[in-house]
Amino acid sequence: MTTLRYWAAARAAAGVAEEQTSAATLAEALQQARAARDDRFGQVLGVCSFVVDGRPVGARDHGEVTLAGAGLVDVLPPFAGG
Repeated sequence: MTTLRYWAAARAAAGVAEEQTSAATLAEALQQARAARDDRFGQVLGVCSFVVDGRPVGARDHGEVTLAGAGLVDVLPPFAGG
């Protein structure tokens, strides 16, 4: 199992701080999370960055980011400030 940990606006839109997934890829995990929530959550995810076990996903295709063996995905919306 992999934990999706939501930060700031992502947490507010998700309504939870974290949840578990058994998805094989980041794309699958995000699709499952979107399906359980309203459009606002999907809009927030659209501007988020993702970090899998401390490694930024960056511009990689989410369908190619495997979660096998991954323990944590941080879901990070844009933050204001320095």
